[in-house]
Amino acid sequence: MERFKTLKDHVYEYIAAQIREGNLIPDQRINENIICEELNISRTPVREALIQLSAEGILENKARRGFLIRSISEKDVRELYSVIGILDGYAANLACNALTEQDYADLSFYIEAMDLAIRSGNYDMYHKQQVSFHQLYIDKCGNNALIDTIAKSKNKLLKKTYSEATHQNAKEVLHATNDEHREILRLFQTKDKEGLFRFLSQTHWTPAYASYDVMK
Repeated sequence: MERFKTLKDHVYEYIAAQIREGNLIPDQRINENIICEELNISRTPVREALIQLSAEGILENKARRGFLIRSISEKDVRELYSVIGILDGYAANLACNALTEQDYADLSFYIEAMDLAIRSGNYDMYHKQQVSFHQLYIDKCGNNALIDTIAKSKNKLLKKTYSEATHQNAKEVLHATNDEHREILRLFQTKDKEGLFRFLSQTHWTPAYASYDVMK
């Protein structure tokens, strides 16, 4: 059963989503008043959420400047990939026997949607579909602490954007990544729990991709 979420939790998720979607960028100051107005809430839960995000290393609290989006280096991304891979693989292992035929169909739909997004260069859509792909089985792992830890780890990954110069390279990397999504689906369908853990932790979230893509 999903735990009860406080107002602070909802503000936390809102700010984290804004960072993931690229609406808030590194070194940008968080305007607490705007968040209060957009969510129609008081300052207290906003401040509590910002303090938590700062404690988790997603924001920085600087004197006289307030809360800023922390920038992330390639080294940071490689380290996060290594951790997320193990957590994601464990979640897939736990969820393996819980997935239904409808879940397999949904995972297949997300894969095809990602293919379409890559071909059309719609990386925003690719990002949304890959989040849905992974979240489907993560939510079915049955371990709320694990679900929460994965979410907090992924919150530290800033959304990748691509210039025209890197457009073709991005397509190649994302097509290869989506082929890995197909392999993940196959492993789920064959109920290969150990194979899922190995593939997600050792291949899919490999730090080798860190310099190209943080949208796995």
